[in-house]
Amino acid sequence: QVQLVESGGGLVQAGGSLRLSCAASGRTFSNYAMGWFRQSPGKEREFVATISWSGGSTYYADSVKGRFTISRDNAKNTVYLQMNSLKPEDTAVYYCAGRTMAISIRQKEYDYWGQGTQVTVSS
Repeated sequence: QVQLVESGGGLVQAGGSLRLSCAASGRTFSNYAMGWFRQSPGKEREFVATISWSGGSTYYADSVKGRFTISRDNAKNTVYLQMNSLKPEDTAVYYCAGRTMAISIRQKEYDYWGQGTQVTVSS
């Protein structure tokens, strides 16, 4: 079992930056590919970014490509999402998730989920 706890959300003005963190505990974190997803009010949860167990492979949704960066520190059992040039449409609850296989954009393929952290971008 893996427990995931997100932090770093908050209120920021458009154009600003935030860094989300996801701390993992339980089984060996370095065995897991990790992903970030988000859900806005009235919308389905959507893929944001994913990173392989080694950090060597990453993939991003088109909507965040060039603005967001996913990274991980296996020594600290933590995955990060650096969000720059934030837009009001980035407002959502952001979730991190883990899976034992390769990176994936499909949330159904993730085994473990955090509780989420709210990000609000004001215009």
